[in-house]
Amino acid sequence: MTATPSPPPPGSDRASVSVVIPVKDDALHLRRCLRALALQTEPPDEIVVVDNGSRDDSAAVARAAGARVVVCTEPGIPAAAAAGYDSAAGDVILRLDADCVPGAAWVADLRDAFEERPHVDVLTGGARFIDGPRMLRRPLAAVYLGCYAMFGVLALGHLPLFGSNLAFRRSAWRDVSRRVHRRDPDLHDDFDLAFHVGERHVIRRAARAPMGISMRPFAEPRSFVLRITRGFRTVTTHWPFDLPPTRLVRRWLRRARARIGDRRTGGTA
Repeated sequence: MTATPSPPPPGSDRASVSVVIPVKDDALHLRRCLRALALQTEPPDEIVVVDNGSRDDSAAVARAAGARVVVCTEPGIPAAAAAGYDSAAGDVILRLDADCVPGAAWVADLRDAFEERPHVDVLTGGARFIDGPRMLRRPLAAVYLGCYAMFGVLALGHLPLFGSNLAFRRSAWRDVSRRVHRRDPDLHDDFDLAFHVGERHVIRRAARAPMGISMRPFAEPRSFVLRITRGFRTVTTHWPFDLPPTRLVRRWLRRARARIGDRRTGGTA
C-alpha cells in the first residue's frame, strides 16, 4: 500500500483507484480491513482513512499500514465520508467501512467493471456476513440487504447505494459534492449520496466485488434502530422536492436539453 497515489504504468489506460474508509474508535476492525486491502490482487493507488475524532489508536493503525490519514473534526459519518472523497486523488473512488473485509479481487473487479461499462458512473455491491451465528449469516444478509434495496428503490426511484461496498468515478463526486448534506450527522450518508448522484449519473449493481461485513447491526439493537431512523430522516430531508416522479421528470428534461444542445452543436459544426 502507498501513502500517495502512483501513476499507472507508462502506456496504460488503467484508472487510478483511491479507497476511502471513515473510522471512529474501531482500530481492531480497521487493522483487519487494511490487511485485506494489502492482499488485493491489484492494490489500490492510495488508501485514505478518515479519522472522525477517534479516541483509540485508529489513526496510528492506519499510518502503520501505509494509509494516508485525513482528520475530520466535524462529527458524523456524512462529514467524514465527504472529507475522504474530497481528499481522494484517484480516478475511481472505492468506499467501505472499517469493519469490512473485501475479497482479494475487490479492487480489480470494480476497476474492471468501470472499464467494461464506460457509461456507468456509480457501482454498488452486495455483501455477506462474516461473523455471528453461521446458520443465520446468509438469510439475515438477504433480508437486511433486500429490505434496504426495496426501501431505497421506492424512495429514490432507482438503486440505492450501499456504503460498505461502493464505487464511483471522482468526476461524479465532484459534480455533486456541494449538494450532499455533509453537515448533518443524523443522515444516512450513502442514502443521501444516492439522492444526489442518482438524478444525474448512471448507477448499476456490481455483480462481482465480494465484501464481508460485520453482523453488528443485529447484535446491537440500538444501532439497528439508529440506522432505520437515519434512513427515514434522509428521505424526509429530500422529500417532497426529491419525490421519485419529480426526480424522473427533472432527469428527462435534463437529457432532452442535452440532446437539443448536441443537435445544435452538430448543426453548426
